[in-house]
Amino acid sequence: MALFRASKTSYSTLSHLYGRCTLASTRLLSSAVPDSFDEAKLQRMKSESQLPVNFSDVSTALYRIRSGIYNTECRKSYFLSEICGMDVHLKMDFTQFTGSFKERGARNALLSLSVDQRSRGVMAASAGNHALALAYHGGSLGIPVTCFMPTVAPITKVEKCRKLGANVVIHGPHIGAAMEYAKTNPEYKELKYINGYDDPEIVAGAGTMAIEILEQVPDTEVVVIPVGGAGLIAGMSLAFKTLKPEVQVIGVEPHHCASFTAALEAGHPSAPVDHKPTLADGLAVPVVGGNAFEVARHYVDRVELVDEKQIALAVLRLVENEHCVVEGGGATGLAGILPGGPLDIPELKGKKVVVPLCGGNIDTTTLGRVIDRGLSADLRLVRFVATVSDRPGGIAKLTGELAKAGASIKDIYHERAWLHTSIDMVQVKCVIETTGAKHAERVHEMLKDEGYEIIWGENSNHAW
Repeated sequence: MALFRASKTSYSTLSHLYGRCTLASTRLLSSAVPDSFDEAKLQRMKSESQLPVNFSDVSTALYRIRSGIYNTECRKSYFLSEICGMDVHLKMDFTQFTGSFKERGARNALLSLSVDQRSRGVMAASAGNHALALAYHGGSLGIPVTCFMPTVAPITKVEKCRKLGANVVIHGPHIGAAMEYAKTNPEYKELKYINGYDDPEIVAGAGTMAIEILEQVPDTEVVVIPVGGAGLIAGMSLAFKTLKPEVQVIGVEPHHCASFTAALEAGHPSAPVDHKPTLADGLAVPVVGGNAFEVARHYVDRVELVDEKQIALAVLRLVENEHCVVEGGGATGLAGILPGGPLDIPELKGKKVVVPLCGGNIDTTTLGRVIDRGLSADLRLVRFVATVSDRPGGIAKLTGELAKAGASIKDIYHERAWLHTSIDMVQVKCVIETTGAKHAERVHEMLKDEGYEIIWGENSNHAW
C-alpha cells in the first residue's frame, strides 16, 4: 500500500479555492465571448450552459464535501517518468477512506438530499466502490443505504459494504442488470436511486479532483483518466476545461468494455455494449450515463483502449515501484501511457502528465492473479513447450541448460501419450521466471541453439 498519509482538506484552503475557482470560471466564461459576433460560437456557449452539470456545481461540491473527504496527494513518480518519457504525477485518490474517488460524488449526493429523502434512504447499483462510498458516508450522515451489486463484484467490496451497515442485494451478471432490478423492484420504490456515474451530484463531486490537481500541479499539461460510466471524466474534464482550457483531457477504457467509445461512435449512449469480464471490473459499465456523456463529449480530447495485459502490467508497476496496491480500474489510466500503450506517442513525450489512481479495492486472491498476468506481460514469466529425448537424462539436460541460462523453473510437466513425434521423444511443458524480455529472448535463443524443438510463449497456447 502507499507509504504516505492523506490529509483532510482544511476549511481555509477550500474557502480560498472555492472563491478562486468561481472567479476563474467567471473570467474564462466572459473571455469566451468573441469581440465580433460569431453565431456558431454563441450557440455552442448556449448549449454548454444548458448541460446537466456546470462548473458552479463542481465548485459548490468542493465546498460542500470539505469536512468528509481527503485532499489526496498528487506526487511525482520518478520511475514512471523515466520509463514513459513524460513528467508523470499520480493523484492518489485510492487513499480515500473507502479506497476510491467515489466518496467525492457520494457525499455530495447525500448532502444534496431533502430531509424527507434522507429519512427514507437511498439505493444504488455498483460493482463495489460507489456502494462502499455510499455505505460509509450514509452511515456517517445517518442515511439508510441499500446497495445492489452484481455477482462479479469482488468479495472484499461486498463484505466491506455490509460491515459499513448497508443492506446489500446481489443480483445480475453486471452493473446494468443490478441497476434494472433496483429500479423495477417495488419493494424499494420509496428509496431514492443514486446513479454512481450519471447523477449530476455524482458528476460534480467527481470533478472536485480536477480542482485539487490544479492546486497541487498548476502546470498540468495532460490528464489521463480511466473511463467506465463516464462520471469521473465528465466532472474532471468540465473542471479542467473551465479553469485551464489548454489541458489535454484523455480517457482510457478497457477493450473488453468500451462503452464510451461506442457512445462516441453512435453519438449517444443508448446502444448497450456486449462486454467481457475485465480486470478493470469497476469500469465494466455496459452503457455510459446520459448526463455524463452529454458533459464529457464537449470536453474530452480523445479516448484510447487498453487490453487486459496492459492493465495487469500497470497494476504490477504500481506495486513494485510505487508501493501502491491499486485495482485494475484504478490503474487503467496508467496502462495507457506505459511503453507499448496507446499513449506511448511522441506528442506526449516530455509533457507534465497527471494520472488519477482512482481505486484500490482489490481481492487479495485477484491481486495475485493480476500480478502473475503482469509478470507474463513483462516476459518475466514465460511458458514454452520443448520436445526432448525420452531417454534417461533427457529432461535433466533441459533443466540444466535452463539453470545455466539463469532461468528459474516455476512449473514443469511432461506427457508422452498425445504426441505425433517419435516414440522416443517426450513433450515438456515449462513455466520459467526470467529478469525480463531481453533475458527471455536469450533463453529462447539458447534452447534453439541446443537443438530443441521449441514452441515459445503465446504460440504454445494450443499445446497446453
